[in-house]
Amino acid sequence: MSVTALGAALRPDQTQHVFRAVLDAFARPGIAVTLPHTDFPPALLPVLSLADLETGIHLLDDEGWDSVAAVATGAPAASLQTAKYVTALRPLTAAELGDVCVGTALSPESGATVICAVAALSGGTGVRLTGPGVRAPIEFAPAGMDSGLWAVRERLVAGFPAGIDLLLIDAEGGLVGIPRTTVVDTGKVN
Repeated sequence: MSVTALGAALRPDQTQHVFRAVLDAFARPGIAVTLPHTDFPPALLPVLSLADLETGIHLLDDEGWDSVAAVATGAPAASLQTAKYVTALRPLTAAELGDVCVGTALSPESGATVICAVAALSGGTGVRLTGPGVRAPIEFAPAGMDSGLWAVRERLVAGFPAGIDLLLIDAEGGLVGIPRTTVVDTGKVN
């Protein structure tokens, strides 16, 4: 896709919808919310809405969407290890997740938000979510995601308040947030 074919950015109403959806997803971990329909891949929408001139972005993509994100946001390209927003439009590997920035106890806000495209928000390997924002344990089973990523995530959030925040987005624009405060249990889930 070319930038001219799609336009350089989301409309303001779409940006507001994405921003609100991300807030809702992080406020209620494990509960799916819906992103607006656009001509962009749904997993690209958070970075198009949230990144700016001061937030480094890193796209894991095989189709050239990095140039669209650069034009739309003005955000500088950053390494996987330093990016504020890491967006995986293809399957994310455990090694890649293990390399993202977690910030520090004194600067937890520098931990990355990792945005992952998944095949679906159900039908995969189940996990149980508990913690702040989760009233009762929630069972969640994203499909098309390497189940080994959960162990890497657990390691990355072990030094709270440092850590990463995770957004999982399916092809239909369904979005689930998993903030660093959420406990993900990969044990036996019904």
